[in-house]
Amino acid sequence: MSLKVAVQMDHISTIQIGGDSTFAMLLEASRRGHSLFHYEPDQLMMLDGKVKARMAPLTVQDVEGDHFTLGSEEMLELTDMDSVLLRQDPPFDMNYITTTHLLERVHPQTLVVNDPAHVRNAPEKIFVTEFPDLMPKTLISRNGDDIRAFREEVGDIILKPLYGNGGAGVFRLTSDDQNLASLLEMFEQMFPEPFMVQQYLPDVRAGDKRIILVDGVAVGAINRVPAEGEARSNMHVGGRAEAIGMTAREHEICERIGPALKERGFIFVGIDVIGDFMTEINVTSPTGIREVKKFGGADIAELIWDAIEAKV
Repeated sequence: MSLKVAVQMDHISTIQIGGDSTFAMLLEASRRGHSLFHYEPDQLMMLDGKVKARMAPLTVQDVEGDHFTLGSEEMLELTDMDSVLLRQDPPFDMNYITTTHLLERVHPQTLVVNDPAHVRNAPEKIFVTEFPDLMPKTLISRNGDDIRAFREEVGDIILKPLYGNGGAGVFRLTSDDQNLASLLEMFEQMFPEPFMVQQYLPDVRAGDKRIILVDGVAVGAINRVPAEGEARSNMHVGGRAEAIGMTAREHEICERIGPALKERGFIFVGIDVIGDFMTEINVTSPTGIREVKKFGGADIAELIWDAIEAKV
């Protein structure tokens, strides 16, 4: 089966291929003989009810510094594609939301991965709240009195933007930290929506585990250990990846959420687990598949394409 596949992503010249999940998916698509087309989100448009994008044919190779070639751009209808990969990075802002509305016009005639309507309705830090017993104690609010009362109840907290990504704007505040008022003032100026406040989990020192699910089934995990003196475990802020298996509790979490993921058409999902608790369900542009393979785990790009091909 040879497919025509468009990928909506930030420009491919900006990625670091060694740890980029989108690039791993593109390599596997190329290996299978699929035709690839590249466009950035601002190239997406709708005219007379037809969704189009100015795309360029794309070839890829696993060579740092020489990893792609783009052909001449051409305006193409998305319904001429067999699949579209929705892979631009957040922030999950109105621009991102608008692209999901446009992509919804072609899905499922053209299979969009992940389903754009459900991506729009399930941002990572909101969707996870459907499973409160699997989460650490969590408050979503922008009211300072509510947040201070929450900290008095639980002790140390993590404060973060509701629609942030990549660990940006994530703060740990101890029960007596005097910076809370200043941080809330800054958040109120920067973000119009509520903030997410969670009970700090000391287990994060042992790692923040990324577990990847394909079509609702757990297929691999990688542990991300924060650097000394850092509360965040994201790789680009110094987190260290290491091989790891899955615990009985983590299998329980995945079995609980798996049907909800499958029902929503989420083919590629990454969840974050600290200790016994799930903190996020990442459906916009999940990462981690190259790290899993690097440490001897499954080739998740293969599994993703098996799922896509079966649905197409």
